[in-house]
Amino acid sequence: MPTDETLPALPALTVRRLRDRQQTDPEALRQVLAEGFVAHVGLVRDGFPIVLPFLYGVGDLGAGPVLLLHGSTGGGLFLDAGAAGVPVSATITHLDGIVFASSTFDSSANYRSAMIAGRATVVPTEQRADALRQVSDHLMPGRRAEVRETTAKEVRQTQVLQLPLDAASVKVRAAGVGESPDDGEDRTVWAGVLPVALRAGAPVPGALAAAAATPVDDAVVALAARLAAAADGREARLAAAM
Repeated sequence: MPTDETLPALPALTVRRLRDRQQTDPEALRQVLAEGFVAHVGLVRDGFPIVLPFLYGVGDLGAGPVLLLHGSTGGGLFLDAGAAGVPVSATITHLDGIVFASSTFDSSANYRSAMIAGRATVVPTEQRADALRQVSDHLMPGRRAEVRETTAKEVRQTQVLQLPLDAASVKVRAAGVGESPDDGEDRTVWAGVLPVALRAGAPVPGALAAAAATPVDDAVVALAARLAAAADGREARLAAAM
């Protein structure tokens, strides 16, 4: 991730419309990545553009922060990468609200999104186990302390791509309805924001855990609480800004 005060101003990553929504603070990128679970990765295969979803983590294997894409050794993108890597664009998006204006034309959405462009390369074999640990810590913090160690066979069956974070763009809308008292719209039509957030439901045990009445582990409870706290915080900030 860039260590400067702003993200790099690359032409291909510059927002051309509603430019005020582009965030140049590296902290904005860190926050979008920290709260996400799935990255949609675009690439060109055989002359045709495709987009693939990946569980991901954010880690550092010694050369700076990277996006770590988790998959199988037989996965298509991992085969595409080969020894030289493959050019990709990865996006992470959070939908934070649907903005209901007095017309559909003026309606919008609140969101936070990040796009990272670069060459994704296969994590070296000797670093794969470390990369998998970092992915696990991103997706399920604290879980590794509650379960057995990953076996060498399991590590061999899994693969990770790394994508540097030094070319990225962040775009955010976190606002209310675009309206004014003299805009002529019908005030009998409700206008406002319907918050949208990722929250966890009640944990559903597997059959064997249910039969043994195994209590829910701390990492599961903690992740559910973290998601709820993040959602509540965004709603409170929106309410204060309206």
